[in-house]
Amino acid sequence: MADLNVNIGALSLKNPVMTASGTFGYGEEFADFIDLSRLGGIIVKGTTLHHREGNPYPRMAETSSGMLNAVGLQNKGVDYFIEHIYPRIKEIDTHFLVNVSGASVEDYVATAEKIAALDRIPAIELNISCPNVKEGGMAFGTSCQSAAAVVRAVRAAYPKTLIVKLSPNVTDITEIARAVEAEGADAVSLINTLLGMAIDAQRRRPVLSTVTGGLSGACVKPIALRMVWQTYHAVKIPIVGLGGIMNATDAIEFLLAGASAIEVGTANFIDPQISEKIVDGINEYLEKNHIASVKELIGGLML
Repeated sequence: MADLNVNIGALSLKNPVMTASGTFGYGEEFADFIDLSRLGGIIVKGTTLHHREGNPYPRMAETSSGMLNAVGLQNKGVDYFIEHIYPRIKEIDTHFLVNVSGASVEDYVATAEKIAALDRIPAIELNISCPNVKEGGMAFGTSCQSAAAVVRAVRAAYPKTLIVKLSPNVTDITEIARAVEAEGADAVSLINTLLGMAIDAQRRRPVLSTVTGGLSGACVKPIALRMVWQTYHAVKIPIVGLGGIMNATDAIEFLLAGASAIEVGTANFIDPQISEKIVDGINEYLEKNHIASVKELIGGLML
């Protein structure tokens, strides 16, 4: 077997395959389908300081080669996670990361501080695609100033590995990546969902209750690959790539573009065993091509 170990800052993963927040629950929901301990990491669903009901239904819609979602970060809050979820998952032999979301800088900091106290959670993924309620609803991650502000505050309060999840709904994602790198991010993950919408022509109404939602799935892969490749050449910190990864070949392409690890998202809804299959597929590729370590693939795109 090839060496699949990769590093995201100080965080060592047994392989580069993680699951994307919001597509894999808390991991335990998939325990009947795969051996969770075979994954490099599991990023649990978005967690906020307080309980959130999420958006009204309908909030998911199938599209050509993808899906739209407007779930709205439904979760029971960080204290519920600490008291009820963490005790059940902490002994599973893989890394669990928490996706931290918020409506204000203070929310992010308070949630990150609570997660920092959990011994078996070595990292958080900071979701800066959330709307900043104090700035009229503009997402934190759509400007260098607001992205830097939230990362600066969380970095001061959170001592473990800090991964910042970037929004693709910007003019130049590399500017945002450089801004969060300068404020102490250990890594960036990209891309989050693209803004899209669906219309029911018969009813002449939007399909989603929120009109617009986040587009994910195979259709976004070319955009995600391009952004990972651009960001790889713009920052020195590791990149976690995601967006339309449906199989091992997709994952390998992200590694070649510059990602040190990847996240599997929408594909989990189609095949609950896909993440484990991707681990095996990467290993098979390395062995077939006589490559000793997966690290040799990172940024290995030939131009």
